[in-house]
Amino acid sequence: MHVNIEERKNKVKSILVTLPAPEGEKSPYFDLANTLNLKVDFRSFIHIEGVPGKELRKDKILFSNYSAVILTSRNAVDHFFRVCEEIRFEVSVDFKYFCLSEAIALYLQKYIQYRKRKIFFGKQTTKDLVDILKKHTNDKFLYPCSDVSGEATEIVLKNNSIDFTPVILFKTVVSDLSDLANVFYDIIVFFSPSSVQSLYINFPNFEQNKTRLAAFGLTTQKAILDAGLILDIPAPTPKAPSMTMAIEQYIKTIK
Repeated sequence: MHVNIEERKNKVKSILVTLPAPEGEKSPYFDLANTLNLKVDFRSFIHIEGVPGKELRKDKILFSNYSAVILTSRNAVDHFFRVCEEIRFEVSVDFKYFCLSEAIALYLQKYIQYRKRKIFFGKQTTKDLVDILKKHTNDKFLYPCSDVSGEATEIVLKNNSIDFTPVILFKTVVSDLSDLANVFYDIIVFFSPSSVQSLYINFPNFEQNKTRLAAFGLTTQKAILDAGLILDIPAPTPKAPSMTMAIEQYIKTIK
């Protein structure tokens, strides 16, 4: 199906961002709204729910059998410590933390005394982290993850013979969007394939019509195209490394 993107460039007055509303008053989306006189709303199409600690007993997973944990997101950090509290597992000061990035490592300060613990972190990719993990061959690693993410990370870990055990501590759940049934936006912005899935679970008969769709990341863009939808605003691009920049550039091309 050939689509003329230029013919779809109608004036933009409203945008729906499929994320929770930012905390505080600072956000590039607020700046975008003020600069271009737009209505920008936030609504998370998916949300996270924790798996009860008692579920671990069914899977026969004992935290005490592990000497280290691999943390790839803030959600993983939050739910690891939540479950530790639920199962009354006291984390030893000798326990090791291997984080995907420095930002995640610093987030550990919410739960532990950072300087008194053994914390390691990569630059942002699993490959970076694997290079560090390989230096700790005597450790057994626990890998907290969600039910819809982590597979790519697991493949890299397995291919590098890392001794790890994945454990699902949180799940991605589709949010109820029924109140949006008769609400229309000029642009809807997506950040994950799960959010695209949520759109169709909530609205099986969704028709795009003149609504422009923006997507950040290749997997999200693929999900939109696989659903037979038109992708009007992809990001990141060489000229627009952020989603807000891509949207702004798109709107400025409309006469």
